[in-house]
Order: sequence, then structure tokens, then C-alpha cells
Amino acid sequence: MNASSIHDTEILIIGAGPTGLVLALWLTRLGVRVRIVDRTAEPGTTSRAVAVQARTLELYNQLGLADSVVERGRKVVAANLWVAGKQTARAVFGDMDAGLSPFPYALIFPQDEHERLLIDRLTEAGVEVERQTELLGFEDSIGRVRARLKRPDGVPEVCDAAYIAGCDGAHSAVREALGIDFPGGTYAHLFYVADVEASGAAMNGDVHVGLDTTDFLAVFPLKGEGRARLVGTVREDAEHQHDNLSWNDVSQRVIEWMHIDVARVNWFSTYHVHHRVADHFRKGRAFLLGDAAHIHSPVGGQGMNTGIGDAVNLAWKLAAVLHGRANASLLDSYEPERIAFARRLVATTDQAFTGVTSPGPIARLIRLHIVPILIPAFFALKAVRRFMFRTVSQTVVNYRGSSLSEGRAGTVRGGDRLPWVKTDRNGVDNFMPLMSLDWQVHVYGDPAPELKSACAARKMPLHIFPWRPEMRRTGLRCAAVYLVRPDGYIALADYEGRGAAITSYLDARKLTPAG
Repeated sequence: MNASSIHDTEILIIGAGPTGLVLALWLTRLGVRVRIVDRTAEPGTTSRAVAVQARTLELYNQLGLADSVVERGRKVVAANLWVAGKQTARAVFGDMDAGLSPFPYALIFPQDEHERLLIDRLTEAGVEVERQTELLGFEDSIGRVRARLKRPDGVPEVCDAAYIAGCDGAHSAVREALGIDFPGGTYAHLFYVADVEASGAAMNGDVHVGLDTTDFLAVFPLKGEGRARLVGTVREDAEHQHDNLSWNDVSQRVIEWMHIDVARVNWFSTYHVHHRVADHFRKGRAFLLGDAAHIHSPVGGQGMNTGIGDAVNLAWKLAAVLHGRANASLLDSYEPERIAFARRLVATTDQAFTGVTSPGPIARLIRLHIVPILIPAFFALKAVRRFMFRTVSQTVVNYRGSSLSEGRAGTVRGGDRLPWVKTDRNGVDNFMPLMSLDWQVHVYGDPAPELKSACAARKMPLHIFPWRPEMRRTGLRCAAVYLVRPDGYIALADYEGRGAAITSYLDARKLTPAG
């Protein structure tokens, strides 16, 4: 092969869905050279992922992207549960949030539109997605990855990279090349997703979930009057005709008793739901992210958001290693931090999805008779509402068991997401400094005298926020020191507020902030 057909980059990203695009955006912002390829001819025009959760918006805010996403999406302030023809419960997200996040809602923003926005931002940053470019294989040796690609014209090409990231979906070529198992299973039911124009009681801008004996329906409002994304079950007698199904084959029972009058179906697709987690998320210089690493039921709108979380977790670590500000051992933390969450997520959504779709008599009893009694009672409890928001929004995700997490101050521990607080009465908050995408120290109250000199010596920003009594409700401790990672998670919490604790932490892990 001619030398002219060999290209070089720092990170080769396979797959240009939301996970791969966010990884490319974050790395580019951090000054890392990336190449992102995708075997498809164009971005997807249909999708099942519609929900952008609060934690994803927080991460997007660090890139200056959140406002654009919110502007293009539709805020959903409440979710409703219907069982056997009756509306049994309603949860208001703003009430559930109670000051937990600057984004106290779920945002409906279909994945196809989401991808186009990310692609536009990446193009503005000088990186183009290389379409109809396929990964044929790769080797990891002598400190580099050598990947074999096939270009749109069919001509083979070699790309040398420091690392390769597999963001290429459930049938990942990267995962297959690594020989990593992808254990799990497939749910028996066949589901559909449809973009419709409709009217009726459930077209009021809320999320609605309907349960019946064997049927399931979720209604997600889209931007524009009378538009919604429906996800539900295909009629059992039609499931065997998988390749020739249409809107006429969907189960209408729940649609009818939720009073949804569908006037037009803009597009329609069917799919099987899988639940799988790869045995490993990393092997050598290759990483798996998003659907290449984990896939699960659509309950709670967690899939795409989890992949974006993978991308952010890995991006700052790769940048630190490539820029010589961290030892390569920092990359060892990616798999344990993300695989633990993925396994919990698959287990919990698997239980929930089985509960709402299983035809068994016990599941039907719980779904149709116990749930309508318990859910309204649970929603009446403030603690339950807050737990629900933190779980669904992914603000509860933490890395407490990570080798990068240390200490405790107040109820906040190393590995927790930095609690969000307003720092004055004009709406300024403690998340604004996170837009630097670098290590930083936060103190709420008066810092210890030697903290300023310790931070200055390491060229690390020190953000001092005047203590306000309401901060205590978030778990923060007055005058404690919090060392915050580039992704907004707390690496070290020291209740004594010592500068020496910061120095010791960085030295032990051979970390150097960008300064």
C-alpha cells in the first residue's frame, strides 16, 4: 500500500451517532485531533430516541450547546400513567426537581434532529463526518492502532491512531474485532415507533404511559401542535409478519382508551428490544461506547443519554493522556466507572420493561391492580418524587467506587456529581465555571489560608462562592474543599478544606491540570 494512502490521527471514532459525535466534539474542544467515520450514506431520518435528560443538558452546557438543544426541543413538565383505561397518576417534573438541576424537565428532541445539530457544531469546529467509510479491521501494536478502512469509492485505506473508539452501535465492528462478548437477550414482543399527527386528551404536551393486559403505549410530545412520537406493541397475531407491517397492525386498544385520534402517520417502523452489556468496555487502545457497549429497553429514555455520558467520561481522560497531563493508567478508570452504571441500568430497566409487557398472571395483577393503588401514593411523597427525578434525569449517577474518587465533606462524597446551587440571587450558579472543561477547586464559604497558594502552585482555578444557608440542603459543607473533574464530578471532597489534600491527590495520581 502506498504511503499516500496512510493517514494519521490521534483518535479514530467509528460511528457518527450521538455518542460518536459528542466524543468528537468534546475531544476537538480539548485540542485533540479526531477522525470520525460512518458507513452510512447520510444521518438517520428516523429514530426511537427522543428524550434528552437533565444530566445530558448539564454536560451540553459545558460545551455551550444546551441552549440550542433546548430551543429546538420541547420541554416536558409532567408524566402521566394510565392503567386499564383510567388515568391513575401525574408527576410534575418541576416539583420533583426542587432545585436539583438547572434543567428541571425532560426535553423531547428526536435523535435525527439531535444528530443534525451535533454534526453542524462539529463542522463549525472544522471536523467533517466521513460518510460511506467502513472499518474492515484493525491491529493494536507498538503503541498505536492501525485501522483498515474502505472509502466510498471502494478503495482501501490505512489510518494510524493513538486510540480507536467504537461508537458503532449494537452490531459494532469494533466490538466484534476485539472478540468481546455481548451477553443478554431479546424481549419477545415486537414494538413499533411512529411519528404521528393527532388530537385528544393525551396530546396535551405531557408524556403519557398506558398499561393494559398485554399492551403498552408511550406518548412523547414533539415540537409543533398535535405532533407526537408513539411507542407501543404490535398486535400479537401480526408479529410473525415482521417485514410487512404497517400502522394497521398496531394494537389499538390503549390508543382508543387514551382518546388519541390519529389523523396522519408521518413514518412508522417496528423493532425488537434487546438488553445486553458487553463483558468489557476496553481492550488495549480500543474502547466501546454507547450501543456498542450496552443496549436496553426504552423505559425512561436512558439509552442515548447513557452513551453521551460514556463519551464525556472518556473524552477528558483521552485528552489528558495525549497532552501528557496524566499517565496512561488514567484510562483504566473508564471501564469500571461506566460499566457499573450500564449493568445497573440494564437490570433495572429490564425489570421495569418486563413488568409492563409481561403476559404472565402475576405481572398482570401487579400492573393492573397494584400499580394503580401504589403509584399515586408514592407520587404524593416528596422524597419519592425527588428520587424519581434524580434517577430518570441521571443526576444520581456517581463514581463513588472509582479509583479517582476520594473523601467526603457534608453528605457529598468523591465520585458524586457536583451539586448544583445558585450562588447569588441573580441566577448565577456554580456550574458556569465547568465550561472550562478542566480541573478546578470549589469552596463554599471562606477558604483555608493555604488553599489559594496550593491552587496557584498547580495553576488550577479556585472558585470561591459565598456561603448561603440553602446550600446545606444540597449536601455541601461550609468551607470544605471540592476538587472537581473536567466532567463535573467531584474527585476529592475534603471537609477540612486543606490545600495539602489537593496536592496529595494530584501527586498520587500523577495528574496535571491544564492551567
